[in-house]
Amino acid sequence: MGKRRKSRELALQCLYELDLHGAPGLPRFEEFWKRYPADEEVRAFAEELVRGTREHQEKIDDLIKQFAENWSLDRMAVVDRNILREGIFELLWEPAVPPKVAINEALEVAKKFSTQESSRFINGILDRVRKELRPGS
Repeated sequence: MGKRRKSRELALQCLYELDLHGAPGLPRFEEFWKRYPADEEVRAFAEELVRGTREHQEKIDDLIKQFAENWSLDRMAVVDRNILREGIFELLWEPAVPPKVAINEALEVAKKFSTQESSRFINGILDRVRKELRPGS
C-alpha cells in the first residue's frame, strides 16, 4: 500500500473517531499516533487531510446535503459521511491531487472500510461535486 493511501485511511479513522464522539476541533494527534503508529510522511499527509477537512467541514457538509438527494447527514453511515468529507476536501482544496485520483482513492478506502453499495453512493456524490464545482477536470 502506498503512503498516501495509508494516510487517507488513517485520516478516515481519525475523522471517524471525532465524528463518533462529537468532538469539536482537531484531535490530539499525539494520542492518535500512539494508537496508530506511522512514519512521518504518512502522519504529515494524514494530519493535513484531517485539519483541512475539519477546517472546511461546515461548507463540505452543506455540499453533501446539496448533492446527496434524499439523504441527510444523520442517515448516512459514519464511515461513508467521513469518506465523503475527506474526498470533497481533496477535490476542492488540494489542487495538487488530480480530481480523478481523489475520487479513486476515496472509493478504494470505501471498499476497505464500507460496503459495495456505499462505494457506488460515494462515487455518485463525488463525481457530481467534481463535475459541478471543478468543471473541465
